[in-house]
Amino acid sequence: MRAVVQRVSSASVTVDGETVGAIDDPGLLVLVGVTHDDTRRQAAKLAAKLWGLRVLSGEKSCSDVGAPLLVISQFTLYGDARKGRRPTWHAAAPGPVAEPLVEAVCAELRALGAHVETGVFGADMKVSLTNDGPITLILEV
Repeated sequence: MRAVVQRVSSASVTVDGETVGAIDDPGLLVLVGVTHDDTRRQAAKLAAKLWGLRVLSGEKSCSDVGAPLLVISQFTLYGDARKGRRPTWHAAAPGPVAEPLVEAVCAELRALGAHVETGVFGADMKVSLTNDGPITLILEV
């Protein structure tokens, strides 16, 4: 499982012109990609890592200050463009595998006490954000 994490001042995601998820306070925007052999255990591990990641102002974590997270599925994180000019998506898990694991990350975060907003799995989403720092990390579990 792979995630791109950005510290944001605010972030939102729209589908068909309607906002489906938004955080208006400082927090994290998390793009989550799933590959074929990922498990619920990895989803729980990623959630714990995100909740405790000390990248907010003053080296605080979301758990320290109750910061919100906007979690969006992103199969393109497993795109491979090493050959040619057109990426392949072979390493990305199909929707029936990936969707429950992205949902598991969100459920685990909520169980830890996080306020979690989401996008819509498989939809054509438009993501807006104000990166704070800028801070952007890639996590793999």
